[in-house]
Amino acid sequence: MRACFMGLGYIGLPTAIIAARHGVQVAGVDINPDVVEMTNRGKLHIIEPGMEEMLQEVVGAGTLRALTEPVGSDVYVIVVPTPFKGNHEPDVSYVEAAVRMVLPLLKEDDLLIIESTSPVGTTEAMKEIIFEERPELEGRMYMAYCPERVLPGNVIYELVNNDRVIGGIDAASAEKAAAFYRHFVKGELHLTDSKTAEMCKLTENSSRDVQIAFANELSLICDKAGVNVWELIRLANKHPRVNILQPGCGVGGHCIAVDPYFLTSDFPFESQIISKAREINNYKSFWCAEKVINAILRFERDHGRKPVVALMGMAFKPDIDDLRESPARHIIEKVMHHREGAEVLVCEPNVKKSDFLLTDYAEAYEKADIVAFLTGHRQFKELPWRDDKVILDFCGIFRKG
Repeated sequence: MRACFMGLGYIGLPTAIIAARHGVQVAGVDINPDVVEMTNRGKLHIIEPGMEEMLQEVVGAGTLRALTEPVGSDVYVIVVPTPFKGNHEPDVSYVEAAVRMVLPLLKEDDLLIIESTSPVGTTEAMKEIIFEERPELEGRMYMAYCPERVLPGNVIYELVNNDRVIGGIDAASAEKAAAFYRHFVKGELHLTDSKTAEMCKLTENSSRDVQIAFANELSLICDKAGVNVWELIRLANKHPRVNILQPGCGVGGHCIAVDPYFLTSDFPFESQIISKAREINNYKSFWCAEKVINAILRFERDHGRKPVVALMGMAFKPDIDDLRESPARHIIEKVMHHREGAEVLVCEPNVKKSDFLLTDYAEAYEKADIVAFLTGHRQFKELPWRDDKVILDFCGIFRKG
């Protein structure tokens, strides 16, 4: 079986590698020539534990090659971004562009899968485009929407072992897509229609966003009440039917911080809780930035000099290099803009290149008067508590239990 993956990003590349390790002949397509060149050298352009060794294995075996243009295949998997336009309105132009790129290559019995996060009805809309341009394929090819469920840092395990929802444009398409995923997925495959599968992906991440919003809102209340939020959540979670998540400095990434807008955009009056959760999680990063700025002003007032400030972490979650929609990055930008002459050191151990001048985290921690932990990287958790520093622990580096 030959498969062409359109997009070699944080989901497309790992999925292509896993498929290639399980007997699928994979062509991976990306518009970025640097990504293509690195992939063909067996070098991973993202951080994902254990994945580079697998990439080298499949490139060496000839079961995966990267290209800038699609090639004829049996299965086409669309794994491109879905950015925003206007006021957080989903933009499916990348999905449509990828579909149009493979459209001339499609033939009878081919399968086209969309994995990109998509508004409800996107798969049906792409079906209309295909059959309008290639009417001879109507009823003779298969289409499905199949979202991923993976956590960065644990992608190798989750791509194989997690359950998957398979949403076909018809029952035959769902079965055809399920047969493809059975090559490398050990988890259960749940067959449904494409619109339900699209809605399922958005629902899962909107649910997570609402749960995180509760934790973040609780952290704001605790700060005002003088209560340790980490201790409070630890104790509240002793209740047999309570499971409160941990707060942070907002919500990032290209799933939980993005998917809810796909619902609020299309269903603005019905999605009240979902909309409010987005507001709370967006506000949390603003609140954290204000805390840092106020700490700078207090330090200068109390000590008669400008402080050195260490901002620890830029990624949206621990131990990865993904900066997409990262609240930590938003905090850094705001603090930089309002630092009032203070020296600000930015630390991100998982990133080599940045718009900001990066400082070694141990050096920054030693030098800083004010330390704000924005991302809970494992390296930061090895640092000792220092009473001689102002520590703003937004992600629970020093929490107990």
